[in-house]
Amino acid sequence: MQDIPTSTAQQAAAPRKVSVLGAGAWGTAMAAALAASHDVLLWGRNDAAMLAMAARRENPYLAGIALPAALTLSSDFDAALAHASGPGALLIAACPVAGLRPLLERLKTRAIPNLIWLCKGFEAGSGKLPHQIVQEVLGDKIPGGALSGPSFAQEVARGLPCALTIASSSAQLRDCVVDVVHGGNIRVYASDDLVGVEVGGAVKNVLAIATGVADGLGLGLNARAALITRGLAEITRLGVALGGQAETFMGLTGMGDLILTCTGDLSRNRRVGLGLAQGKPLATIVAELGHVAEGVPCARAVRELARGLGVDMPITNAMAGVLFDGDLPQDMLQRLLARDPRDETA
Repeated sequence: MQDIPTSTAQQAAAPRKVSVLGAGAWGTAMAAALAASHDVLLWGRNDAAMLAMAARRENPYLAGIALPAALTLSSDFDAALAHASGPGALLIAACPVAGLRPLLERLKTRAIPNLIWLCKGFEAGSGKLPHQIVQEVLGDKIPGGALSGPSFAQEVARGLPCALTIASSSAQLRDCVVDVVHGGNIRVYASDDLVGVEVGGAVKNVLAIATGVADGLGLGLNARAALITRGLAEITRLGVALGGQAETFMGLTGMGDLILTCTGDLSRNRRVGLGLAQGKPLATIVAELGHVAEGVPCARAVRELARGLGVDMPITNAMAGVLFDGDLPQDMLQRLLARDPRDETA
């Protein structure tokens, strides 16, 4: 794995053309942050919603945070692609995993520049990671990579500091993303471990739900620390089995993202766990969130994937039981506590 902090020279890169496809909270936050240094267009598929955002200069998912005057908003897909068509331009897919394949299908016949995606998770049904979906739909005709790391949209939109990782097998793509994204209050590191970065970003959402359950049941900080630590062991086991590098899971997209999502009150997945601990039905919790909580579908996909690979993931299995099999949160706790003793490294 390459872990490459950027140079001072890279922070002063010339303005680039950037189109962000997806006007949810995270896509809008990234577009707003990049608009301080680059020519950025934010695309959303809903005409009325984009017109309302343009009029108010605010996204309802990021209430109270004004969008930069320099940020262009559009519901014209062709215009969004044309905006990011020049040399050094960057196209950012900012949709949930469930929306990645349909978005890529619209790009399949287009001439597109460097492409990165922000989604974290496994595709329902196929169990594929985002980079596998991209390869299946687009092949290897363009450089692509995942931008991931511990980051809440609300904080990025407000200009608070964060550190991210761009993962790609393409050095050219990594350099491009570092040039575009690194700067201001965003620090970017580069990695060639695309599998490891994507697995860390996906599975931590399941562990965040489990930690929310534990906190909602009042199990204390000791239990939270144990869940996070043993959860990291699960993520690492699965990631290595899929071809990721073990050291990746000790970095931003492994340990860093896991700690943030399990402990931060802005975490949607943690809030799912808190709701489950209160006895709320899953459908009610998801409706109240008003956002996608990727850990819910991810739990099912990870359980099936781990079973097929023979990877032991007891916390994930217990969480999937609560989400999909009718198990009570208290049952999850008892099942985990009843496990036989073992070496910590096992």
